[in-house]
Amino acid sequence: MSYKLPIGRKLFMAVNIPLLLLISVLCIVPFVHLLAVSLSSNAAASAGEVKLWPIGFTFDAYRFLGQKAEFTRSLGVSLQRVALGTLINMFLVFITAYPLSKTIEHFRFRTVYVWFFAVTMFFGGGLIPTYMVVKETGLMNTIWALIIPGALNVWNTVMMLNFFRGIPRELEEAASIDGAGHWSVLWKVYLPVSLPSIATIGLFTIVGHWNSWFDGILYLNSPDKYPLQTYLSTLVTAINVKSITIDDLSALQNLSEKTLRTAQIFLGALPIMLVYPFLQSYFVKGITVGSVKE
Repeated sequence: MSYKLPIGRKLFMAVNIPLLLLISVLCIVPFVHLLAVSLSSNAAASAGEVKLWPIGFTFDAYRFLGQKAEFTRSLGVSLQRVALGTLINMFLVFITAYPLSKTIEHFRFRTVYVWFFAVTMFFGGGLIPTYMVVKETGLMNTIWALIIPGALNVWNTVMMLNFFRGIPRELEEAASIDGAGHWSVLWKVYLPVSLPSIATIGLFTIVGHWNSWFDGILYLNSPDKYPLQTYLSTLVTAINVKSITIDDLSALQNLSEKTLRTAQIFLGALPIMLVYPFLQSYFVKGITVGSVKE
């Protein structure tokens, strides 16, 4: 038996599908343009002739970047920040969301703690007080200054506790009957069934750490300790002529400022573009599951 779509549904699809395709193209085109410019010759890039396809195809910009200590060092700092920051953020989200997901009967002061964390979502300490706290705690000019101030993301915690509240109580009760404590229930019962939410929050955390650049300028005094995005932001605003050595001059003859910048920006965005497709299957479910819980 054939099913006919209602006219309203047909109109919705007729408008929505082309609109989503257009938005997708608009999101992809800038990255395609960056890649094309980075793979083009000096003359074509400087003349602004490159659109969506390389002109005078060459890998010179990427070869040059592979030999630049500043770029590889900042890339290593970013990878270290993402690894440490994600582990710490996710661990704190888990151990905070678990008790907050309990009812008042099981956690007497739950409401007090919920409001304590909720206030931080609407009111912040401000830039100068935060800077003073980081300075007085001895975190300045260390990678921990990029991780500790935002170690617990309250929004992610709210998402996770809503997901935890949707887990059937029977699973926890069965584990408790077998002698499992709260730690065992969290790691062996709650987390294994929370993969969609974990993947979603993990993606948010990874992207947040990878794209963050302003805190590097605030808390790091040495450019040698800049993460990649902070390094790229300083590169886009001003060329560091002092970092160019005599050995670089011959390589720069076939390169331009534009090809180098586009190559570095593209490489900076590439890891996230590679990670996202693997988490996409969990993303929508992780956003919606538990969203109607109070």
